Amino acid sequence: MGVEVSRLSNGLTVATETLPSVETVALGTWVKSGARNERDDEHGMAHLLEHMAFKGTKNRTAFQIASQIENVGGEINAATSVETTSFYARVLSDDVPLAVDILSDILQDSEFDPDELEREQHVILQEIGAAHDTPDDIVFDRFTETAFRHQTIGRSILGTPETVKSFTSANLHDFMTRQYGAERMVVVAAGDVKHDEFVRHVEKRLGNFRSKAESAIPQYAQYVGGDFREDRDLMDAQIVLGFEGRAYHVRDFYASQVLSMILGGGMSSRLFQEVREKRGLCYSVYAFHWGFSDTGIFGIHAATGQSDIAELIPVIINELQRTGENILLEELDRARAQYRAGLIMSAESCSSRASQIARQLLLFGRPIAKEELMERLGALTVDRLTDLSSRLFSTRPTITAVGPVGTLAPYESILDSLPGAQATARKLAV
Repeated sequence: MGVEVSRLSNGLTVATETLPSVETVALGTWVKSGARNERDDEHGMAHLLEHMAFKGTKNRTAFQIASQIENVGGEINAATSVETTSFYARVLSDDVPLAVDILSDILQDSEFDPDELEREQHVILQEIGAAHDTPDDIVFDRFTETAFRHQTIGRSILGTPETVKSFTSANLHDFMTRQYGAERMVVVAAGDVKHDEFVRHVEKRLGNFRSKAESAIPQYAQYVGGDFREDRDLMDAQIVLGFEGRAYHVRDFYASQVLSMILGGGMSSRLFQEVREKRGLCYSVYAFHWGFSDTGIFGIHAATGQSDIAELIPVIINELQRTGENILLEELDRARAQYRAGLIMSAESCSSRASQIARQLLLFGRPIAKEELMERLGALTVDRLTDLSSRLFSTRPTITAVGPVGTLAPYESILDSLPGAQATARKLAV
């Protein structure tokens, strides 16, 4: 049947996709506001707001929110990312009206009780401490901070102990009023759902939600790159090497996704085969590409022992440079098959499908059919990927490392091994 989309008079977008052979529905509200929409003194507020959403409304206590959804066997949760916040549930199809009512209650009538706020601030302080004690978490936080220095897009979603402790109930209400408007929100359901019926439920509860938010445009991102190292007494070193990537909207976005699979997307990838299988230099290595609305970042993560660091980085850099010289058609075909399989497998999950539709609506203003994505993948060529690789790995690198990293080569030495990136660094210095 495909995705059906309606728009309410206040600007709220409502979308559904009926999935055959399921008896459940995944539904939620996605807001185009995340960690990068925070002001300097609001660092961590989007994440705290997500936590506080389930701590009581004018109509329900925190226990009633949890018990009412669990009384029907349902699940409810929320998530904060760099650019979005989502509140979602999964229930049997007969219980969709209840889920819509609870999610709408959270969005419109949350009270942010001061006592609940104090308890939840303490929980998040523990979360921040746990992340700091987890090397493979902290290395990625430092990675984005270094890549996008002094910018909201690069900051940790959790915030800092100082900012989190400073927030009041009034701050949360103000942030929600400024950031949450119907024109920047989508309500999506996937599974055993009827579109017109779902739209009526949503319109009844959210049809009068305020149309516009006061503050919609975050700071424009500018990739900077650079170096961060934290020497810790650990068994293994966590290392991330990255470069400026591509935004969702640009032509090279899907090519960048496929290139990351060729380099480090599985056990048959170049990095896994060369770094782990042939040389045994680490127990974990993979490549990734993260897209945002106006930028992106391409990276390689490796976890290795202190004695192998000095050899590891040159081997990784050599593999990066080789992709700019030659990529085999069979590698491209394998990566395309991986991407296609991932899309199809995720489409079989109601929750994954609802999330995917919501993301497409927020980014592109429309759902993107699987056939269109397949067409974009099919248009990729070996020459296009080698050209992209040459350009991608010529940007100023970002290097972050946590653990016994004393043998990691100096930043300038790594920069010298990337002639293109060295030229870019000189331009930035000028």
